[in-house]
Amino acid sequence: MSLDPDIRDNEEARRYELTVDGETAVVIYNPVTGGRLITETLVPIPLEGRGVASRMARHVLADLKAKGLLVLPTCPFFSGYLKKHPEYADQVHPTYRAMLGL
Repeated sequence: MSLDPDIRDNEEARRYELTVDGETAVVIYNPVTGGRLITETLVPIPLEGRGVASRMARHVLADLKAKGLLVLPTCPFFSGYLKKHPEYADQVHPTYRAMLGL
């Protein structure tokens, strides 16, 4: 899985950012030991229904894998995405993996 060149990890703001048509979608996180706690995925209304959140989820998962970090998903979208894509289960923190039934 490759990284999306249009998505940027703004570590200072603790979020991934993707700007499309002048609108910026974000995945907000908090760094934790050995991983990142994904707290929120926000997609502006004009970008809804265009696969932006899924595109960002794939990028975040690829980035965390490359960095050797686990995902701790508290964001409802991210949790739902992981349930639909169990192939990422090995990247989910064991506690969250159990909570999600992965």
